[in-house]
Parts: sequence; C-alpha cells; structure tokens
Amino acid sequence: MRHSGNTNPPGRQKLIKALSTLLKTKHFQAITTAEIAATAGVTEGLIYKYFKDKQDLLYQVLYEHFTAFHLEVKQRMAPAETAVDKVEILIRSSLKSYTENRVFARMLLLEVRSTPAYFATDAYGVARGFARTLRGVIEDGIARGEIDRRIDPLLLTKCILGSIEHACLGEILFSRQLDVDSTTATLSHILFHGVRAQ
Repeated sequence: MRHSGNTNPPGRQKLIKALSTLLKTKHFQAITTAEIAATAGVTEGLIYKYFKDKQDLLYQVLYEHFTAFHLEVKQRMAPAETAVDKVEILIRSSLKSYTENRVFARMLLLEVRSTPAYFATDAYGVARGFARTLRGVIEDGIARGEIDRRIDPLLLTKCILGSIEHACLGEILFSRQLDVDSTTATLSHILFHGVRAQ
C-alpha cells in the first residue's frame, strides 16, 4: 500500500530499498521478513507498520521501479524525431532493464502476474501507463503518416510488449547472454519492415 501521508518516512524508504537490494540476488520467496529488516537496519515489526505483509512491500518495490523506469524511458524518447525511433528506444531500454535485473525480471515475468492481487495494485497501474505511453507514440506515428493507418494501435502495442518479453525470457531463465542492440534491431525490423522477402 502506498503511504497515505505527505511524506515517505525514512523507515519505509529503508525497507523498500532493502527488498530492492535483496531481489538483485535472491528469489522473492527465499527472502524472509527478518532478512529484509536486517538489511534495512530496522525492526521486523516496522514492516507491518507500513505494509500489510511481505507481498505488499514487493508491490511497492515494483511501483517504485516501474515509475522510475517509465520516467527514464520517456526522457530517452523525448529527443527522438520519429515514432519508429521512439519505439526502438523503448524496446532497447526494456531489454536492457530486463537483462541487467534478471532475478527481478524473472519474478515479474513468471510470478507476480500470476497473482490476481497484482492487477489491483498501483504497480500495475504504472505498467498500464507505460503501455499507454507506447500506444500514444504509435497513434502519433499513424497521425503523422509514419505508420500505416490501417494498423490497430492497441494490437501493435500488445505485439511490441509481448515480443520484448519473449525475446529475452529464455536468456533470463537460463542465465544466457543477450545482445541487446542486435535483438532491438531485429525486433524493430520485423515490426516495421516485415518478414516477407524483398
């Protein structure tokens, strides 16, 4: 749950940072509340002052991560002149984030979204906002004649987001290297030039 006051208390911030740190090397289910508290340098009871339980703390970590990433991607896209360039930036940024935060990515792609409660969280709200940003870029590209106006913006949004995840899922699961630039270029070519031989 998000804090209802006007501030984000130091203890709460420490807990969010602690779980974020632990998730870089450990699976969520293997992390105990005692370990989170010890990493944060606070008492275990403080977790329940600010969060319903460990899962609620996780959703707040996701919210913080999604919010920061969404802002970062929008800033990177801002100077780009075309919709296609902006989409390519979004693809590259997403692949890079997934590969640099593999434990976190594995948890998000395979675990969190299998829990119905996730879809009622603020974190999911930010994820939907990210999708709306992408759809807005596509709609702008259609309006400016850069993207075929026969294309359904919502369907293309889903195709792009789905292709990003599937392009890196195997590498994340099996700890394989992913060439972010090459994968980005290939996805962009498929999306905007098609697969039919010329």
